[in-house]
Amino acid sequence: MTNLKSRRAFLTYLAASPALTPASRALAQVLGNSENGALTEIADVFNLLDFEPIAKAKLTEAHYIYMAMGVDGGRTLDSNRAGFDLLQLRPRRLVDVRTIDTKVNLLGTNYASPIAIAPCGTHKMFHEDGELAVARGSSSRDSLQLLSTVSTTSVEEVNAARTNPVWYQLYPTQDWSITEALVRRAEDAGCPAIAVTLDLPASNREALDRFRRTENPDCLACHTPGVEAGYARKPMFDGLNLSGISNSLAPQMDWDFVDRLKNLTSLPLLLKGIVTHEDSSLALEHGVDGLIVSNHGGRAIESRRATIESLPEVVDAIDGKIPVLIDGGFRRGTDVFKALAIGADAICIGRPYLWGLSAYGQEGVEKVLDLLNRELHITMQQMGTPSLADISRNHITRI
Repeated sequence: MTNLKSRRAFLTYLAASPALTPASRALAQVLGNSENGALTEIADVFNLLDFEPIAKAKLTEAHYIYMAMGVDGGRTLDSNRAGFDLLQLRPRRLVDVRTIDTKVNLLGTNYASPIAIAPCGTHKMFHEDGELAVARGSSSRDSLQLLSTVSTTSVEEVNAARTNPVWYQLYPTQDWSITEALVRRAEDAGCPAIAVTLDLPASNREALDRFRRTENPDCLACHTPGVEAGYARKPMFDGLNLSGISNSLAPQMDWDFVDRLKNLTSLPLLLKGIVTHEDSSLALEHGVDGLIVSNHGGRAIESRRATIESLPEVVDAIDGKIPVLIDGGFRRGTDVFKALAIGADAICIGRPYLWGLSAYGQEGVEKVLDLLNRELHITMQQMGTPSLADISRNHITRI
């Protein structure tokens, strides 16, 4: 074990060395990550990327592919990470940073950190405790959680496991009665906000399609093909008539649909999937209460545009009138800082907490949040920003 740790530390150092070419650094990083597959102790995990090979080793191939894939050739997935490299930090010195305050208020509720849990479906494919492990882990760290419509645990059970209830992420179907029933159930469960996903009228998830092309037994063992059968397995659809469901992606949504949702509920309504200033301005005109800048983790369209690159025009259009959250490729505290500097109110992580969940259950989710919050804390000290209010665009510059 000592030799393994020593070799791992050397490869991690080598991967970061400025003396290497980009290709050499990439090779060193791959070699370093390959060592992580042998790790079994959570204490040996030092950053979010360390979790992925551990999770991969524990998951079935089908479930790992489902989590890891993008659309088309996966280039937007890569772009989400590459976008952060276009931004450099401008540290300020001689600032008292003995006390760092990361607290944030989102729609009237205080949280310990601006790092939130993005909605991802079907947590029980990653760990038997599923959404409850994520709920307990994120609640223990006083973090916001968004719960997916296609969760494998009901919103009532999830909220019972948390101090603060989750925001409910809504996938509308083409059947308005089902949409209304889902919203009413979220209201009754105490959810303080609804976030409707807009960016999946269709998608080309080629990697998963290739895996399924021969009716893979790993999939057929649990999944009956068809949209109606898929929804029937999800507890949020219990008791609903699904016979008319042929499309789960609601391609009929337009701004009239947003108005209808606004009239349906008194809860704050957020739109998830906004990436342009035009749609941001329209959202304000239609009385939307918040935005989530998202390309669905590279799983919606091969736009090749990182969410961190979309963020400035959205923030400028909103001009502080409503909260702006963002997801997509966040792996380091410096990534979080860059989004906050542009003007995001909070950032949401997806795959990293699923890696932690897959690897270690609730403890893994907590460790993911602890590591990312620790890195944000260090970055704020280095940048001379004792509180989130001190962070501004003056702290970053674009290459």
